[in-house]
Order: sequence, then structure tokens, then C-alpha cells
Amino acid sequence: MKKWLIPVIVILVVVFGLYNWGKNFNNTAVVLQEDAKTTWSNVESAYQRRNDLIGNLVKTVQGAADFEKETLTDVINARAKATSVNINAGDLTPEKMAQFQQAQSGLSGALSKLLVSVERYPDLKANANFLELQSQLEGTENRINVARDRFNEGVNNYNKHIKVFPGSLLAGLFNFDAMDRYKANAGSENAPDVNFDFNKKNQ
Repeated sequence: MKKWLIPVIVILVVVFGLYNWGKNFNNTAVVLQEDAKTTWSNVESAYQRRNDLIGNLVKTVQGAADFEKETLTDVINARAKATSVNINAGDLTPEKMAQFQQAQSGLSGALSKLLVSVERYPDLKANANFLELQSQLEGTENRINVARDRFNEGVNNYNKHIKVFPGSLLAGLFNFDAMDRYKANAGSENAPDVNFDFNKKNQ
């Protein structure tokens, strides 16, 4: 065997190994990144379901005689704001996520106030449609928590892949940047209490 052939074979093996390493890193990063983006879409979908249910709840409450207009208006305005704030899954900046979170938190606060106010309206509390919507809202709040947890898990898997050595050496080369997790407000990990004991008399 010619002496020059051995170094050439070694170089080819090294190049092939580096190519496979780079290809595997890139493909895995793409898959993890897209999975994380999909889980964010599921977060938005869960919030959209809540917005739709709240819209139906508002229509039901509007039919009640002399219901507090200010409370109802607050929910309507908060819902409109929450619905208007959407984020492209490919542009999940901390600022935009904070804006989205703030809008959703504002709606949660307005909704909680409305549900407390309902206690003073026996006819509304006994409304079958209202009770059904309230039950669906409770389930949706739990779905939102699950969706947010899955998003953070997906982001965590992606971030670890691009930050752990030696993958971190290729992350910059292939333009893979870390993604931000969903950071909820303190206490917002618990779903708002939308379960009232309507048979319990006010103390």
C-alpha cells in the first residue's frame, strides 16, 4: 500500500465522522425545536378554548336581569385584549411571551371577579347552561396548565441539546438559539377556582 494512501483514508474517515456528527446534531435540533413550537401552539389552542367558553359565559350572564355591568364590561374588555395577543411559534421572545401572559392573567382576574359576583344572583347560579360552561372552564384551566408544562418540557429538551458540550460547538454554527420557557406569575400555577358550591348558603 502506498504511504500517502493511509493519511488520505484517515482524513476521509475523520471528515465522514464530522459530517455525521454535524448532520445528526442538526437534524435532532430541528426536530426538538419544531416539537417545542408545536407544544406552544397547543398552549395557544388551550387558551383559545378558554376564550371561547368565556365568550359563551358572558352571553349567558348578559341575559340575567340587572347583572353588574361594570364587572361584565371588565371581562369583555379583558377577553378582547387576550384574544388580540398572539405569538408566532417561531418568534417566542421573552417580551412577547410576557405580553401574552399579562393579557391572559388580566382575563383570569376579570373572570374570577365575575364568578364571585354571580353568588348574588340565585337565578343565574341555577342556570344549567351557566353551570355547564363553568364546569368546562375548570377543565380547560387544567388543560392550560398541562399544555404549558409540556411546552416547558419541550423547550428544556431542545435547550439541553444545543447547550450541552460538544453540541454547543455546533449550535452557533447552525444558528440554533436557546428558547425561552413560559414563566407564569407567582401563584398562577394553580387554576383559578371556578368551582362554587351553589347549594351553600352565604354566611
